Amino acid sequence: MPTRPSLVDWFAFDAVLFDLDGVITPTAEIHERAWAALFARWNFTASDYLTYVDGKPRYDGVRSFLRSRDADLPWGDPADLPGDDTVCAMGNRKNSMFNDVLGRDGIEPYPGTLAVLDLLDAHGTAQAIVSSSKNARTVLAAAGMADRFAVVVDGITATEQGLAGKPDPAMFEHAARMLGVDPARTVVVEDASSGVAAGVAGQFALVIGVDRGGNREALVRAGAHLVVSDLGDTLRGVPEEVSRDTVESEQP
Repeated sequence: MPTRPSLVDWFAFDAVLFDLDGVITPTAEIHERAWAALFARWNFTASDYLTYVDGKPRYDGVRSFLRSRDADLPWGDPADLPGDDTVCAMGNRKNSMFNDVLGRDGIEPYPGTLAVLDLLDAHGTAQAIVSSSKNARTVLAAAGMADRFAVVVDGITATEQGLAGKPDPAMFEHAARMLGVDPARTVVVEDASSGVAAGVAGQFALVIGVDRGGNREALVRAGAHLVVSDLGDTLRGVPEEVSRDTVESEQP
């Protein structure tokens, strides 16, 4: 009996750029809990997380959410102590809460994503992390993956290089340049609509959205060529709910 074809022909591309939180590791769950604690007085919800902060640089996420509640704070300075008086102070308090949970509980990568990473490693396909988070290297270390990616473009890189955050494609484009690859032959994997929009804006060959629950429609609206619930699904074949005609039409 013939084997069902895989959903993505990973070997057809020169490189894959991965978001970190929610794609490689379930740190999005820790981020969401930290944001909820930070914004408890405003009844922060899972929908607020997806709409206002998911995938964005931390301070931009603070400002975006506060504006949704008609709250206004001065921007402040990244050196502000964790607190509530400025956007930067709130962002720093959220970061402190996130790191407390990460240090206490650690993190394990998603098995489905690891299977894809192992396949790409075996084939010699170039890979990079592209994350808005300034904690990306800390998270990778906590997951035992500190040395797995030669290129990591994160929130620190964005600040140092003057790169605009997602949904601007600048961070993905920078990673492609560092790998020496053409976006037209490169895959972007994201779980946030802002990241998907960045991949589409950068005209990357294939933009895959990973829906960990409740974000599928937003990923599609942002322009994802393909949406899966787990990256391992791309290795197992066409899911029952996705027709083969649809999958073939969505791949470049």
